[in-house]
Amino acid sequence: MNTVLRRAMNLPVIMLGVSAIVFIAIHALPGDPARLMAGPQAPEGVVAAIHERLGLNQSLLHQYGHFLRHALQGDFGLSLRDGAPVGRMIAGRLPYSLLLGGLAYLLAMAVAIPGGIVGAVCANRWPDHLLMAMTLLGASLASFWVALIGMEVFAVRLHWLPLMGAGDWHHVILPVLVLALMPSALILRMTRTGMRDILRQDYIRTARAKGLSPMTVLLRHALRNAMIPVVTVVFLNLGGLISGAIVTETVFDWPGIGRLLIDAVRYRDYPTIQAITLLSIFGVLSANLLAEAIIVYLDPRMRGHK
Repeated sequence: MNTVLRRAMNLPVIMLGVSAIVFIAIHALPGDPARLMAGPQAPEGVVAAIHERLGLNQSLLHQYGHFLRHALQGDFGLSLRDGAPVGRMIAGRLPYSLLLGGLAYLLAMAVAIPGGIVGAVCANRWPDHLLMAMTLLGASLASFWVALIGMEVFAVRLHWLPLMGAGDWHHVILPVLVLALMPSALILRMTRTGMRDILRQDYIRTARAKGLSPMTVLLRHALRNAMIPVVTVVFLNLGGLISGAIVTETVFDWPGIGRLLIDAVRYRDYPTIQAITLLSIFGVLSANLLAEAIIVYLDPRMRGHK
């Protein structure tokens, strides 16, 4: 657990370095937000006035210090696009993204973990070959392509599901299925590999020799140890889930954080881009810490690891 605490104490330093890199990278993007706000035909005086009003005529160091002081107080400033507080905009969109991502991960684990166990138990037989083929397909297909095919089949041709937008539970089905595709493939493969390795261990043979039922051996003795790499993959894949959510939310016009980020990039809305990027990185780093804590809990050998 000491390792987890040390990593947690390093988190503020990492976030400070990441915030500086993100700030510089965003301001290096081509395009001028003041020009986008004023319009292509606006005179230079109007653009200069917007620069001064928004503080964009200050040095990058001054702007970064201003951003950092307010961000530490939970204030990410006002959107350059419509003047609304960025924190309030993110708070309004966050429930939509959490709903989509949470359901996608629950679906992925509900399908992939039992599938991985079946694949390990039936190794090199037809259920295993079928599951591996589905895994390869799921990991290979681009999410935007799957989304477009799903919209064409289930919304346009069959009229079973709405095409896009947010409303009742029907609007959630297609985006969740698309978003769950990639993590399902990764978790299933890791579960199968981990279970196959564990099932070959001597202590599993000993448990069987004692007369324990196959389900007891499988779920109580094998699955817990096999879940250690799976937990790592689940949490480390959070970054992939965020990038997948950006694509999925854009294709389905889902009003989440990913769609807000795309709009912010389009209008060079620096405060919104910075806030979403930093919060996403903080979420990924926190998930990694949580993964490490869970691994230490599952594997007592890690508790003394320096």
